[in-house]
Amino acid sequence: MHTENRVPICLIEDDAIMGESLLQLCRLEGYELVWCRSAVEAQHALHTRRFALIISDIRLPDADGGDLFLSLRREGAVLPPFLFMTAYGAIDRAVELLKAGAADYITKPFDADVLIRKIRDLAHGYIDDSEEGFSLGVSPAMRRITEELPRLAKHVTTLLITGDSGVGKEHVARLFHRLAVGETGEFVAVNCAAIPETLIEAELFGYEKGAFTGAAKTKRGYFELAHGGTLFLDEIGEMPAAMQAKLLRVLQDRKIMRLGSEKPLSVDFRLICATHRDLKAMVDAGQFREDLFYRINVIQLRIPPLRERPDDIRWLVRHFIAAFNRAHAHEMPKRIDPRTEQALLHYAWPGNVRELKHAVERACILSPGALLDADAFFAESMGALPAVAPEVSASLADYLMACERDYLLMMLERHHGHMTHTAQALGITRKTLWEKLKRLGVKVTGEAPPG
Repeated sequence: MHTENRVPICLIEDDAIMGESLLQLCRLEGYELVWCRSAVEAQHALHTRRFALIISDIRLPDADGGDLFLSLRREGAVLPPFLFMTAYGAIDRAVELLKAGAADYITKPFDADVLIRKIRDLAHGYIDDSEEGFSLGVSPAMRRITEELPRLAKHVTTLLITGDSGVGKEHVARLFHRLAVGETGEFVAVNCAAIPETLIEAELFGYEKGAFTGAAKTKRGYFELAHGGTLFLDEIGEMPAAMQAKLLRVLQDRKIMRLGSEKPLSVDFRLICATHRDLKAMVDAGQFREDLFYRINVIQLRIPPLRERPDDIRWLVRHFIAAFNRAHAHEMPKRIDPRTEQALLHYAWPGNVRELKHAVERACILSPGALLDADAFFAESMGALPAVAPEVSASLADYLMACERDYLLMMLERHHGHMTHTAQALGITRKTLWEKLKRLGVKVTGEAPPG
């Protein structure tokens, strides 16, 4: 894996042995680690590039790591999650930093597996916003689409994207356009369901001045506007039958004629069609032209709904929160309560990514503090937040214990209640898992496994 493709992490640590150890550990796990040995060096790094996570010692040679974090917050800097490393005797200081907005802490000496799990969790929502980098999600389905898009963009000029409303079909289309055309051509988006049937031909083909009553000036249509770029026809299943025949002719001849004109115009564009309907069933029912269906169904990408890819929910939530923080850099950065985040996984999200994005934006706007809780996420019209955990206790120990309980139950559910498989996924022994569940009040059947 090339370094430029790795998730970047900033380490602030003056101890040479500790730094070298973490450098090797992160490289083995596929992360790019930028090692800063002082607070001054870290400030320079944080002002010159973006990181997915900052791992910082509290005691530094030229400053206190916590004071560095607090000063950056006062400056209004948009910061990634901060993970503090501290000795056991300085836990009170770490708790203070948690209350001030730090993401987590870990006490020295720490287990490497525990640290890696924290890094994976905290760096999970990082997205490379560079010109070349993009990602659609972390679920297997969206990773596969992310990997396929660059190859499709090189060889495909017609693409069909299917999926439920709100799954992000236009977002995928725009990424395809960016990879295929870049900045040299326009991305023209048309919602076929939003244009009245009497106007759709004029909107797509354009018209000459005086072509009909009200045509006060010549207007280029969407086909012309997309010349050299990409035409995105959303809800293609709603296109009237007469217009379907004319679209097919354009795709065959690559020529159009404005209304009121006798001069054909050549057009060259990539075509992306999208729909939430089953076009094949519509063909069988006589509601969609069979020849047009086969013309646009060269390559089909199906975008699964969120209920089929829950792994992406947490990733998207963190992405939307990060985007909100960047857009409101002068305000206190928002972060989500981990138990609320866990609860979001249990909601069906019938509106898919669109609904999730609006929920995050609403939570960020309505929450007066930095922490986003359940009340801010779920409006009354959406119903109550799924009850997956008891109310958060004022005690930090109780709160962390509840988080651990929720996480272990989630892992057990993921592995269908299989203790051995769950323990292996967690990197602990079956006996340790059994003891943790017992301590956390989870009913464990059977005797304790042998030590």
